[in-house]
Amino acid sequence: MRWPEVRRLYQWLVKLGAKVWFDELSLLPGQDWSTEIHAAVRNSDLVLVCLSTRAVKKVGFIQKEIQLALDVADEQPDDSIYVVPVKLEECDVPTRLSRWQWVSLFDASGHDRLAQTLNARAQALRTGGPRRG
Repeated sequence: MRWPEVRRLYQWLVKLGAKVWFDELSLLPGQDWSTEIHAAVRNSDLVLVCLSTRAVKKVGFIQKEIQLALDVADEQPDDSIYVVPVKLEECDVPTRLSRWQWVSLFDASGHDRLAQTLNARAQALRTGGPRRG
């Protein structure tokens, strides 16, 4: 998804000090992007699924990426935060993502709420909470 909102989110996360895997910048020319995306999702402590009207209706690899994140989420302990649906604009949250509370970045408190989530996940990882297997 080549959206300016995703790029801004990436920049905001980096400013917070997060280590972010972002396909536009993390993939090197010549790498097998499917293999690299799978590895990135499996090695991540948290996955942000960016949602827009266009993205939720799009057919193709984006749906596979969402399914991969959901498959890895199923391997996580029940009380861990791993998948965070991020609404970039007003849109429906796909049914398969609806079990997780989403954040709306276009709301005034959206970035603060996402920062709280990132801090909670980082704290859980620091204190020996749920981790990848």
